[in-house]
Amino acid sequence: MRERILVTGGAGYIGSNIAAALSKRPGTDVLVVDDFSSGDWRNLIHVDCEVRACDCADPALLEEIAAGAFAAVFHEAAITDTTIMDQRRMVEVNTNAFASILKASCTSGTRVIYASSAGTYGNSPAPNRVGHGEEPENIYGFSKLAMDRVAARWYERHPAVLIGLRYFNVYGPGETHKNEKDGNKTASMILQLYEQRKAGKPPRLFKYGEQKRDFVYIRDVVNANLAALNAPRSGVCNVGSGRARTFNDIVDILSDNLNNRMETIYFDNPHSFYQEHTEADLTDSNIILGWQPEWSLEDGMNEYITLLEQGHRGPLEIY
Repeated sequence: MRERILVTGGAGYIGSNIAAALSKRPGTDVLVVDDFSSGDWRNLIHVDCEVRACDCADPALLEEIAAGAFAAVFHEAAITDTTIMDQRRMVEVNTNAFASILKASCTSGTRVIYASSAGTYGNSPAPNRVGHGEEPENIYGFSKLAMDRVAARWYERHPAVLIGLRYFNVYGPGETHKNEKDGNKTASMILQLYEQRKAGKPPRLFKYGEQKRDFVYIRDVVNANLAALNAPRSGVCNVGSGRARTFNDIVDILSDNLNNRMETIYFDNPHSFYQEHTEADLTDSNIILGWQPEWSLEDGMNEYITLLEQGHRGPLEIY
């Protein structure tokens, strides 16, 4: 018997990569749900799945979840622009909708794997560990922390496992259309710098490029999501590389790949809530998911830039 799996936000960057990977699994049918406010149909051209345009908290969809129509739910739908300050809108879209999905999935006993965020840690000292230093600096990070807290309240009474994945700085194929739609707001630093260089512009970084981030390749993110299908118990797990790298490192690796060096322009950071250093502690990820990252920053960027240079713009799994 074929399994049917739901991916909300499945036309978005991470969601479309997950949908592409799931569509390759034997005996699996994928339903992608997206309101297309930030997702893009072009991410799904080569993904063999059913597509439905609706909100993830649509009553008809919640009824299907409650009725047991899906073997699992991958909940990726969210407002992902961290500069949006509308508190009510952010909590309604990110937190409230998720609570509705959990209520429906509890009725049917359906496993839920959902996107949390490293934004839950704010500027707490790295390495970032689940349950420690959860001090978000903006409403986006708070909405994700609120999701984790909602999920924790369901752990004991939910018949199936609930897994939250705190994504760190994800980069890789599939984000290009997001970049086009939101004017570069939510694209990875790697794609932003690549686009600057291809336009003949020098790299631009906040002073002085020594901010550290945990950059994680999309292949590792997809593998963490697939591992969550077999997780034995509920919990929240970091999804990162486990190693922080500077923005200056990104410029250097990019320059090596393009064989073209330009002097970096440094400018003042206008965001008071900006995270200066993120680095995933992967202890719980190893224990709960049995997962660990496989791609170094150098290897991930090498493949990503090669694909960009070849004109590839969709999710990884179609190549």
